[in-house]
Amino acid sequence: MAAASRRGIIKPKIKPPKKHGLDVSVEETWSTLSQNIKEILNHNASNLSFEENHRYAYHLVLSNNGELLYRGMKRIVADNLQKLAKEQIITAFPTTSIADPTQRSQENELLMKALRNVWDDHTSNMTKLGQLLKYMDRRYTKNAGVPETWEAGLQLFLDHIICPPIKDRLMTAILNQIQYEREGYTINRSAVKGCVDVLRSLDSEDNTRTVYQQDLEPVLLRESEAFYKNYGDTILETSDTSEYLLKVESRLESEESRTHHYLSRTTTEPLLRILQQHLLTAHLDAVIAMPNSGLDTLIDLDKFEDLGRLYRLFHMVSEGIPCLKKAFKASIARRGSAINQTSSGLDAGSASDVKDNGTGARRTQDERRDRAMAASQTLNMALKWVQDVLDLKDKMDAVWKKSFDSNSKIEAVMIEAFETFINSNTKCSEFISLFIDDHLKRGLKGKTDAEVDAVLEKTITVFRYLTEKDVFERYYKNHLAKRLLHARSVSDDAERGMLARLKIECGTQFTQKLEGMFHDIKLSADTLQSYKEHLLKSSMSPQIDLSVIIMTSTFWPMSHSSSPCNLPQQLHETLKPFERFYLSRHSGRRLTWQLSLGNVDIRTAFKNRTHDVNVATYAAVILLLFEDLKDDDFLTYEEIHQATALEHTDLQRQLQSLACAKYKILKKHPPGRDVQTTDSFSFNSAFTAPLQKIKISTVSSKVESGEELKETRDRIDEERRHQTEASIVRIMKDRKHMSHNDLINEVTRLLAGRFQPNPLLIKKRIEGLIEREYLERGEDHKSYNYLA
Repeated sequence: MAAASRRGIIKPKIKPPKKHGLDVSVEETWSTLSQNIKEILNHNASNLSFEENHRYAYHLVLSNNGELLYRGMKRIVADNLQKLAKEQIITAFPTTSIADPTQRSQENELLMKALRNVWDDHTSNMTKLGQLLKYMDRRYTKNAGVPETWEAGLQLFLDHIICPPIKDRLMTAILNQIQYEREGYTINRSAVKGCVDVLRSLDSEDNTRTVYQQDLEPVLLRESEAFYKNYGDTILETSDTSEYLLKVESRLESEESRTHHYLSRTTTEPLLRILQQHLLTAHLDAVIAMPNSGLDTLIDLDKFEDLGRLYRLFHMVSEGIPCLKKAFKASIARRGSAINQTSSGLDAGSASDVKDNGTGARRTQDERRDRAMAASQTLNMALKWVQDVLDLKDKMDAVWKKSFDSNSKIEAVMIEAFETFINSNTKCSEFISLFIDDHLKRGLKGKTDAEVDAVLEKTITVFRYLTEKDVFERYYKNHLAKRLLHARSVSDDAERGMLARLKIECGTQFTQKLEGMFHDIKLSADTLQSYKEHLLKSSMSPQIDLSVIIMTSTFWPMSHSSSPCNLPQQLHETLKPFERFYLSRHSGRRLTWQLSLGNVDIRTAFKNRTHDVNVATYAAVILLLFEDLKDDDFLTYEEIHQATALEHTDLQRQLQSLACAKYKILKKHPPGRDVQTTDSFSFNSAFTAPLQKIKISTVSSKVESGEELKETRDRIDEERRHQTEASIVRIMKDRKHMSHNDLINEVTRLLAGRFQPNPLLIKKRIEGLIEREYLERGEDHKSYNYLA
């Protein structure tokens, strides 16, 4: 089959091409072809033969008459463009006498459409000519170094259409349309886009830029700058902050839309820079500080959307975020200062110093009462101060998260502002500890675990801002001790939750003693249980039920040194057995009874009713003095003082609690609110109260007096000196040799978790260690050596 196939192949005869036109003169050939080109440009090419015209052009190039063809084509195209310019474009020029923007816009639109129509007609014709003269482009134009048909057509369009006066009128029309749209009028965007696309398609004379980039864009940017400079000044005077930001955002969006739809993407960046410069950068401070509408007002009214818009706009310019940071920090500082100022009004009253009269006599009862009232007010002020700080933190956090995109730079200045104003309040550590103390005693009642965690976490948030955490530790230890000793905590879980948070924030060393206090409470319960079992085994049945908390002296704050007190026999007989039991189990230990921290439940029989009265141990000692007295008998102040051996200050406080407070179990003679050394006291057998159990609290303050505050500060300063020296020795023992500045920096870093040490303090401690020969100066006198 293969052979049959080969025998069946038929080879067609290929005829040579017909030598059409070779016997026709060049003049006749060009005459015919030029006439046909004119017909093509006039859209009368339906009856023409493409093959025939192509051969005409081919013949002219082949016969070395390419220049004749090329020049003739350009001339015909140029004549056609001049005709179109006169007939379609120039006749569409807007009249200069029309003032109505709408009508003027319509005329501009007609001009731009006319130009686009001419462009479309021209590019269509040049496409046809390019196909017809393809052999010329392949052979002649490359050898002659001239543009091909399409490029030549673009250059002709540029020379005969995009030239004065058409060019000037066209640029004016485009710029007018942009201006009209900026002023709020509606324009035909497609007409503008058509013209802009023409300008973007044409190269300028230097061939490095388009006509759009060389002629239209620079003028557009200059006019835009003038417009927006004036616009920015105008809306700044006529708008509030919210309105201003809305208008600026709208302008930015409109200009970006404009460059996207009918201008050029290359114009977007320089145009937006103009808006940013004249609408934002030039007015940052003025916008953010506008009275009754600026940043403070937006924050006060929780206008998160407007604040978010402010952040987005300010983020666009390099000066924006620094300006916002500065204003935001100042806003927090002003609000924090107002909170501190509110709390400072009563601080002086609560911390008033104890004043003696000229003879050195003790403080009067009026002074003590005033101090108690001021203390109560200060406690309320402390609670309000912390709550105000928390509320401010919540507000600023909401602004930061919802409006400022959780910007880390803004967060840094927010933290700095809170640290500054919180630590500028000299009582911040005490206030925070009082706030926690109040919540752990009563504020968390009825709350769910989630709500408790939320409160504790918010409190820790404020604690983080403290620079003197060692001061807070001292106050917190005192308040925790009172809660544990008097079983006042709402929840052990809440107490331990707070302790766990403090441990996370400050480390194990910070909470070591606090954890030791909890451990003592547990051991005390176990010890007391063992003591009761011991009593049962010994067949001992004391008349008084004893509850004891054994406090390790290194863990608990021992500022409450007990006043000397002569205990009644029944109390003395109750304490001694426990003391013998405990010391028998723990050799080498010593027990010191802190009677000022204890309390006693006494069942007291009055004429009408028997009440269970809870009083302080000192108060119980005083009440027991009246046990065997008749109703009409009385004891003088001096007799009570001699019998109890209490210090005058403690004795007066206890007598005032028993005879002058809410529950008057004793009668004071003469009656009155103050206890004097000349007073007498008798048992109030007629006393009655609606409750079976009553608690008589000792007249005291929950916050420090001036003397106590000074004592606390002295102890803290002493601890800081020891901690600073310990840190210096620890560092130098490890490094052996350090320069002065390096040592200062390292000690500061090491102690920063507890307090911010003053470089002068560190220097003094170094001098002290040198005197005690722990350190020595280096040969350069700018460094130190460790002495083993």
